[in-house]
Amino acid sequence: MSKLRKIVILEDDRILLKALNIELLSHGFEILSATDGESGLKLISKEKPDLVLLDLIMPKMHGFEILTELKKNKDTKNIPVIILSNLGQDEEVKKGMELGALDYYKKASTDLRELSDKIKKSLP
Repeated sequence: MSKLRKIVILEDDRILLKALNIELLSHGFEILSATDGESGLKLISKEKPDLVLLDLIMPKMHGFEILTELKKNKDTKNIPVIILSNLGQDEEVKKGMELGALDYYKKASTDLRELSDKIKKSLP
């Protein structure tokens, strides 16, 4: 039997967080979440998920700071991170990719099914 894939979602919009949970749970993922950056970083360090879905505008810690910390830490640097944010300017997308994100999605133009397909393809 294959291991249940664990995803940590860092998202402070509770409606979107619920929608992401429903979508990803329906595909058989184990979901853990945090609504602020500090607790999210602790959760990722403790749980070592298979993938992180990261919002950039978060209370207590910006998503770029979280991504930088994850990529600096030997225990978390290889965890794939997909950014899902309202920030969508070319500079932000470029910065996210340079910091080590696997992909970058703009919330306003992202279909949840498309996102869950991308997550499934990103996991071994």
